[in-house]
Amino acid sequence: MHLPFHGFSSPRRAALAGLLALALALAGCASLPGRDPLNVQVAGVEPLEGQGLEMRMAVKLRVQNPNDSAVDYDGAALELELNGKRFATGVSSERGSVPRFGETVLTVPVSVSAFSAIRQALGLADGSRLDNIPYVVRGKLSGGMFGTTRFSDTGSLSLPGY
Repeated sequence: MHLPFHGFSSPRRAALAGLLALALALAGCASLPGRDPLNVQVAGVEPLEGQGLEMRMAVKLRVQNPNDSAVDYDGAALELELNGKRFATGVSSERGSVPRFGETVLTVPVSVSAFSAIRQALGLADGSRLDNIPYVVRGKLSGGMFGTTRFSDTGSLSLPGY
């Protein structure tokens, strides 16, 4: 019997077999029908208790799934910009699922450094109010090795209590 890997040492055979399996798996994933991207919008911002000089907020994200199958997630990360400047970052280890043709609200706690808060305050020194501030939020929902979904949203928001 002639083996295709004949003449290669055992470690090389294992590496070649692993590469072959990876190539087949990627080819299988490429043949899956396309999924529409998730729609993610900022649904609200609420103050949280901070520590020291930092501010903390809970950013609520409304995640809509326009697909025919549920999307499971296992963690989230996001970055929030206000007035074109990085303002806050946060992560959540929350697990959940967005049902098929459904939606869910995910809360991600974010931290605002004292430096970021001062920079934003100086940018608002002209007497501007803390409502209708332009924002950009970028982030990702983790769903495993091939399931991470990146998102971004833009709009304007009001920061209650600040």
